[in-house]
Parts: sequence; structure tokens; C-alpha cells
Amino acid sequence: MDKERWKLGYDRAIELIVTKGPEVLLAIFFLIVGWWFINQATRVARRHMIKRSVDPSLISFISSLVSIIFKVLLIISVAGMIGIETTSFVAAIGAAGLAIGLALQGSLSNFAGGVLILFFKPFKVGDDIEGEGGAGVVERIDILHTTLSTANNEKIIIPNGQLSNNEITNFTRSDERRVVFTIGIGYNDSIQTARNVMLKALNQDKRTLEIPEPLVHVTKLGDSSVELQVKAWVKTADYVGYKFDNLEQLKLALDNAGVSIPYPQRDIHHYQHVVSGPLGPQAPQQQNNDN
Repeated sequence: MDKERWKLGYDRAIELIVTKGPEVLLAIFFLIVGWWFINQATRVARRHMIKRSVDPSLISFISSLVSIIFKVLLIISVAGMIGIETTSFVAAIGAAGLAIGLALQGSLSNFAGGVLILFFKPFKVGDDIEGEGGAGVVERIDILHTTLSTANNEKIIIPNGQLSNNEITNFTRSDERRVVFTIGIGYNDSIQTARNVMLKALNQDKRTLEIPEPLVHVTKLGDSSVELQVKAWVKTADYVGYKFDNLEQLKLALDNAGVSIPYPQRDIHHYQHVVSGPLGPQAPQQQNNDN
């Protein structure tokens, strides 16, 4: 009985090899050649994008996505060549994709956000940005998240869905940036003198752009000082160093010119008076009034 079953299985195997063997060999050949061709085409496309100075993150994303799509199509085609019902195969893939999509809704949102960031480029690697979740220099843009590096060399990893759906401030998108200083002077000091002194200090710095020219305006009459707003334009790359250097220089220039920078203060007046009562004058009492 066992010999008959073995012989029957052997005959069926021979029959399958004879009838399906050429199709299987052709499918394997097609799979190998197609796989090799997709890899070569992906490499050529990657080199072409590198020559055209496409963003490195976008190159990696496009190459991986295109390679995966064509390889899946290749596998489906090979399955059809050896007699597998491709409609049910595609339906199974679709059902699995739907289940995975429902389970990974957050990740898909970040994936979509990454696609939007890579294609519309609200920022790129090297930009100094501030968005929902933190601020810093963009170090890396991945499909699901973006990595920022802070001034303290801390790494902030923000999901792309969070960045793409909220407001982003890009500090380095433009080549030039305005620096604003707010400085208060005393009411007894000359506004024009303070203006001339500060403009001279800014113009001595070679990083100060001539156009637009630096300006000094009165912005507020405060309780203890006249607030002046000092504005100057610089190259974006010089912004941080320029701001810290000239904040000190403006203070030194005003000191040398005898212009005071007052600190908040309050005048206190003391009054003494005698309170009269039924028993005659009583001891003096002290009253403090704050103005």
C-alpha cells in the first residue's frame, strides 16, 4: 500500500515537473532578472538625483519607496506566471494593509507628514527652526520623525505629523535677519544723544548691513525709563554672535557717553501728623504713601 502511494506521488511529481517545470523556471528567471533590473534602476535614479542636488532625505525616501512598490508588483506578476490566482493575492495584501493601517494610524500620520515635509520643504537639514515640540537646528529628516539639535547639543526627536500640522518658525529661511535691542534710558538723558551713540556703535561693527540702515525709535514711556528699540539687519549666519556682542557694546557706549540705564525704582514719601481725639491730641502717627 505504501509503495502504491509513493509511486502515485512520484508520478504526480513527474507530471508537475513536466507540465509546470518550464513555467516555474521562467518565473524564477523573470524574478531574478526583474529584481536585478529594479536594483540597477534605483541606483541610476539615486545617482541622477544626487547630481541634481536633491535633498539627501528625499533621495533616500524616493529610492526606497519606488523600489518597494516595483518589487511588490514583480512578485505579484511572478505569482501569476506559475498559476497563483493574483486577484485573491492582491485582495489578501489589501486586507493586510487595511489591518496594518488601522493598527498604525499614528505612524501613518507621521509618514504622511514626512512626505509633505520632504516634498514641500518648509525646512531642510541645517535650518534653525522652532515648532511644536521644540526648537533647534534640523539634523535629520526621516520618514516618521525629524531630529533637532539644540544649542546645548541636546537631540529633540519630533514626530513629522506634529510638525506638518502645526505652525513652524524657520529662522534661517531668509539670508538676512533683523536684530532688535530694547534699551531704557533715564528721563533726564537726551534721546538724540543716546540714538547717535548707539547708531555709531552698531555702524562700527562690519557685520551691520547698510541697507536697510540701523534705526532707533522710542517705543514706550515707562515708569522709570524711556524705552528705545534699536534695530539692525545682519546676515542670518551672524545673528547670534552679533546680538550678544552688540548688547554689551551698546551698554559700554552709553556708559562712556554718560547716558544712564535706570533700574526700576519707586519714590516713598513719609508723612507725620497729630491725630485729635476725645482726650485731646495723641501721639504722632506715621503714614507711608507709595507713588
